[in-house]
Amino acid sequence: MKLAFYIARRYLVSPKSANIVNIISAISVVGVAIGTMALIVVLSAFNGIDSFIENMLSSFDPDLKITVAEGKSFTLEDADFDAVKQLEGVARYAEVVEENAMLSYEDRLKYGVVKGVAPDYGSFSGLDSVILDDGQFVLKNGSQNFAVIGEGVRYELSVGLSFVSPIYIHVPRKDFKTRLNMDQSLNRAHVFPAGSFSVEQEIDNKYILVPIDLARSLFEMEGRLSSLELKLTDGADVETVKTKIQQILGPQFVVKDRYEQHEFLYRVMKSEKWSSFLILSFILVIASFNLLGSLTMIIIDKKDDIKILESMGANNKLIRQIFLFEGWLVSFSGAIGGLILGIILVWAQTQFELLKLPGDGSFALSAYPVELQLIDVSATFLIVLCIGFFAAWYPVRNLSKDLG
Repeated sequence: MKLAFYIARRYLVSPKSANIVNIISAISVVGVAIGTMALIVVLSAFNGIDSFIENMLSSFDPDLKITVAEGKSFTLEDADFDAVKQLEGVARYAEVVEENAMLSYEDRLKYGVVKGVAPDYGSFSGLDSVILDDGQFVLKNGSQNFAVIGEGVRYELSVGLSFVSPIYIHVPRKDFKTRLNMDQSLNRAHVFPAGSFSVEQEIDNKYILVPIDLARSLFEMEGRLSSLELKLTDGADVETVKTKIQQILGPQFVVKDRYEQHEFLYRVMKSEKWSSFLILSFILVIASFNLLGSLTMIIIDKKDDIKILESMGANNKLIRQIFLFEGWLVSFSGAIGGLILGIILVWAQTQFELLKLPGDGSFALSAYPVELQLIDVSATFLIVLCIGFFAAWYPVRNLSKDLG
């Protein structure tokens, strides 16, 4: 085994009798390196985008969200919520009233979701950190009600933050079927926009935050709430706390973590990442045809050496091992080179923002986000070595037939 590896290593760096063999070998190494580098960069880009979206959503979604299994609302007397609030790992909680409504601003209309929360919800959720520059997180000032709206809602309604024109909220009354007058069939309220937030497009396009007492009055939900949001202490195990809460509340309530609150979105992000991984792996398979051709050319070039080794007593197994190691070394060299280049590119993007996002700088990011993860490096290295193994095995298999 050591002899086969030693001879293969000498073949890798020694000059070949035909210059074209050297060129093909170099192309093989470069092809594997470029494919490996592309895998590292693309996977890191997906990681960066995923982390950015998760961080943005963490400003809107709680660590845990409790809703009723059947129906739309519940009261705190329906279960032992005092035990939930005092549970180890639960730092804060927020009562939420949420329902669909029609929004109007001047002569424009839009369907949206009104979310009633406490005035300190900005610090509870972290939304106060994603308020755009020309606004502030204010829901109540004396008796005056204010609203914080998604940037998409603001854009579609062309809302200004000058407090001149209010946003009107229209909600059907629960007994609207018994009323003949349409004006009497709606609950109405108005709020002045105080600021807008930008989290994620789907959220930005529909949510408007208002004081919870106003939401309860609009939706006729006095003393009731749509959900109870929980913020956990730093270091608390989400799954453990979630299980304990579910045991306390029973099956009539549903407890969801951040992943479950946007399960479809997270699944799409993960599937996109690994779909790209598979596509680039297939490209690496195509690039490995260079390795196959290179190894075939080396076998032809070293035909005289094979005869000499046979005359010195080398058996077929040793000769097959030599060229199998040769193919693995070419693949390994390309993989290591590609990993190093990919890691350097990801590091450079993180430090120097080589690839910037277009725009005037108003977006939350100035450059494309990237994040290097060990599992991606390991998976890339393994897939490249596997592809290199099969690319080297094929010509060596043919060689064994010739030698047999």
